[in-house]
Amino acid sequence: MSTALKDRYNLDFFQSFAIALKEVTPLVDTSGFIANIFTDQFKEYELKQRMYHVTTVLNGMLSKDFHIACNQIVQITEELKLQGVGENFEYMFLPDYVATYGLDDFDMSMDTLAKTTSFTSAEFAVRPFIIKYPKEAMAKMLVWSSNDESKIRRLASEGSRPRLPWAMALPQLKSDPSPAIPILEKLKTDSDEVVRRSVANHLNDICKDNPEVAKSLATKWYGRSDVMDALIKHGVRTLLKQGDSEIMTLFGLDAHGLDIDHFTVATPEIRMGERLRFSFDIKNEQKSPRTVRIEFAIYLLKKNGSHSKKVFKISERSIPKNKVSISKGHHFKPITTRVYHPGKHFISVILNGTEFARLPFELDV
Repeated sequence: MSTALKDRYNLDFFQSFAIALKEVTPLVDTSGFIANIFTDQFKEYELKQRMYHVTTVLNGMLSKDFHIACNQIVQITEELKLQGVGENFEYMFLPDYVATYGLDDFDMSMDTLAKTTSFTSAEFAVRPFIIKYPKEAMAKMLVWSSNDESKIRRLASEGSRPRLPWAMALPQLKSDPSPAIPILEKLKTDSDEVVRRSVANHLNDICKDNPEVAKSLATKWYGRSDVMDALIKHGVRTLLKQGDSEIMTLFGLDAHGLDIDHFTVATPEIRMGERLRFSFDIKNEQKSPRTVRIEFAIYLLKKNGSHSKKVFKISERSIPKNKVSISKGHHFKPITTRVYHPGKHFISVILNGTEFARLPFELDV
């Protein structure tokens, strides 16, 4: 059985969905709906292509009146809940329908997205409205940030992230994140951990384009509670990986009096699919234990002969006086987002943002 996400769009799924569709639109031809889904090209489509295809087919089954169709969308989600269907991503074609066919009807569309997001997240579907109606959309999302429903509050933060993965970017908010700041201010202490995590991820997006804004927020928020400090640390993880001095200072992480010894690569020659194994000792020359953020960097060989740096966190822990020994492995396996090239790569150790000795290793792909 396939484990690919795209293959969750299978016959059983659409037969189950057709039951809810029939309940809401009794005159619909469910056999025709399923037949139109499984075209000759369907099996070649990737996940998002399949979702968009379902959106198009669904458009032929719902009312031609957009307002009526939106009410049908909401009723379908309620019917699916009655059938015992839990929240899952497969039904994101429902909010996608709103984004595809309702871009000229802001009020009805945003109202429908708020109603459906508790069943299947509208974080992708809301973004075209932010682009077309930036002031109106951000004002609406600020209102959502005070909603009693946590998933609507999360939509306010997650939907307005400048760099939401797998979604269209929001150029306006990448350039100037200030319209989203009141939303983050409102939700940073939210009672729902999922909402707070969205705030942290949003803050990390800001780090990538506007690090000074992110640092200003982190400094402003820091020290209010352990929960808030944990949110901030997750939210500025990009800056932590970069060893940003201001962020390191904020969290009391400095490398003074730290050093490494006996840094060794146990597997200096590896093949793709194998594990790079390395070890080192951390020396703490101060008279008392201290918190140390322990990371390592892999310098991956690029096609042009240069190297790109990728940082990985090992742990953040209290290191006693004198030294502690660390052993670690890093598995090299093929991934779709990275191309590996054979030849000399490098590994280094990073303590509290400061990089120490670098050693080579050979990778055969």
